[in-house]
Amino acid sequence: MKASELITRIPSLNSLKRYGRVKRVVGLMIESQGPDCSIGDVCWIQVVSNHKERKIQAEVVGFKEESVILMPYSDINDISPGSIVEASGRPLEIKMGNELIGSVIDSLGQPMDGSILPKGLASIPTDQSPPNPLKRPPIDESLEVGVRPIDSLLTVGKGQRIGIFAGSGVGKSTLLGMIARNTNADINVIALIGERGREVREFIERDLGPEGLKKSVVICATSDQPALMRIKGAFTATAVAEYFRDKGLNVMFMMDSVTRVAMAQREVGLAVGEPPATRGYTPSVFAILPKLLERTGTNEFGSITAFYTVLVDGDDMNEPIADTVRGILDGHLVLDRDLANKGQFPAINILKSVSRLMNHLAGQEHKEAAERIRELLSIYLNSEDLINIGAYKKGSSKEIDEAIDYYPRIISFLKQKTDDSITKEQAIQSLIRLAREGDWT
Repeated sequence: MKASELITRIPSLNSLKRYGRVKRVVGLMIESQGPDCSIGDVCWIQVVSNHKERKIQAEVVGFKEESVILMPYSDINDISPGSIVEASGRPLEIKMGNELIGSVIDSLGQPMDGSILPKGLASIPTDQSPPNPLKRPPIDESLEVGVRPIDSLLTVGKGQRIGIFAGSGVGKSTLLGMIARNTNADINVIALIGERGREVREFIERDLGPEGLKKSVVICATSDQPALMRIKGAFTATAVAEYFRDKGLNVMFMMDSVTRVAMAQREVGLAVGEPPATRGYTPSVFAILPKLLERTGTNEFGSITAFYTVLVDGDDMNEPIADTVRGILDGHLVLDRDLANKGQFPAINILKSVSRLMNHLAGQEHKEAAERIRELLSIYLNSEDLINIGAYKKGSSKEIDEAIDYYPRIISFLKQKTDDSITKEQAIQSLIRLAREGDWT
């Protein structure tokens, strides 16, 4: 920054520091008398540990009568009544730049390998408003994700937002890794929210791999961290994706999982006194989801194509978070446990999955082929019980006979090994051959 610019900013600088004192701590909620601050501001709590002073970073999440309610970004050990609370006067900001591509950072933007941030990075706020709806260009170009069932039957556009709905252990992380390695997007931004500590390194080394990591920024907030850190992990990751979008890049954004963000917000809501509503989720949960999910998509500079995983309780696709997210996003992929048990990976249930933009992105021949395969699959599955018990006699229905003949080849088409690299054109041409000739290989 030039000297003249610095001089002009001097009158706007606030040199007054504002302080308060901790009154009490209940669970993860810290209540203090002062300082003067606003919702979302970052504060520093001064504590003494082993005869050394240190500061605990916290955020203002609410007010109660004359008291300020804070939630910490880290553990709250050593906080005592009367600990000094210093207001920063601004919300959380992180440092970001091209130098961080290929690295793993935490919710506060710090490298998790203990290294020092490079110099010359830009400061960006983690909480930003979604783009103006009238400035969002329409999505008219498809994006290659490198997964045959998606590219052919559930075509995704640049800037589209898709939910991946599944129970635990059905292959969400593996599917995200396949997309990150095979997509032709300019950069990947991957948020691992509420993951087990063991799974983070496994995802980076096994699912993502060196090839995927070298064009990715990974933001991680594990399940053992405070609720506010998990929420901030989602907002920080979205801010990173927005940073690269504003540079004109086509960003692939993946979050695993938005359900754990909702659970973390529920913890914060209950701590500040919100009444529990649907299945214990507080009203703020349903307010924060559209605010977070609408930030991705297109703007006048670039695009963010987003995949959000949703962990459904007991494979119930209509539970509150799944139902809310499905209504916000531009499509959904349903991973079916029954298909996974049969060895079909990725276990995408084509008939239950929808891409709301496919009709606008696919050519006529492509759409006709996809509709035919869906129809054949539907006919077979509707008659599957009769076929399996031997109650159906061949020749009774021409449509069912054709579906029985096609079914093994359709299942073979829908399967893909995790290390297979398939282009979008290859996937579409294979689908057209399958629909026309009955053989896609």
